[in-house]
Amino acid sequence: MPTIAIVGAGRGLGLALARKFGQNGYRAALIARNREKLDALVAELADAGIEAAGFVADAGDPDAVASALESARERFGFIDVLEFSPHAGNAESMVDPLDVTVETLRPAIDTLLFGAVAAVQAVLPAMRHKGVGTVLLTAGTGSIDPVPYFGTLNTAQAATRNLALNLHHRLADTDVYVAHIAIGVGIGDSAPAPGYPFKTPAQIANLYWDLHAARDVPELIVTGQ
Repeated sequence: MPTIAIVGAGRGLGLALARKFGQNGYRAALIARNREKLDALVAELADAGIEAAGFVADAGDPDAVASALESARERFGFIDVLEFSPHAGNAESMVDPLDVTVETLRPAIDTLLFGAVAAVQAVLPAMRHKGVGTVLLTAGTGSIDPVPYFGTLNTAQAATRNLALNLHHRLADTDVYVAHIAIGVGIGDSAPAPGYPFKTPAQIANLYWDLHAARDVPELIVTGQ
């Protein structure tokens, strides 16, 4: 049975991805910082008939990410799909570009870039050896069209996007597929503000599944259209 590993799993997109892939025969390795929340997600998936296990790691700690993915591999075997989407948008990431410094940028880089690199390198060698696999790295559309008050977040997201696209092109002649997903909508069952575009977690998870199944583009941009 194939396995998807989700780094940054939570009750929104992470749970929806585990459900969508689980409905298509996948087990789920869920990686996040909070053991209690992971246990609740695993129990909810079990109630839906989906096998899952939680592994504790902070995406901003590359060694912990690598260790968690190794534990997932020991539990489930080969990781067929890696999805990386830690939530790094918070008050600390709302920094004017004029105020970006090494110190203010470091937390976003640690989580979104170094965390992604650690996750990719934890699974990519085995994927290349086996000749198959999918890596999906998630960010916001600020990685493409930056928003001035997210000076640190968008800088880190752009670096992660560059990593994903570079890997996609490097592995284009193999069956290891890497893609970047840029989310430009609110994620939830309603708009975060009047008139703001949104999609439900299940709707976005469907797009991820279609991307993984088609394996034909380097990037998916999720908009309200």
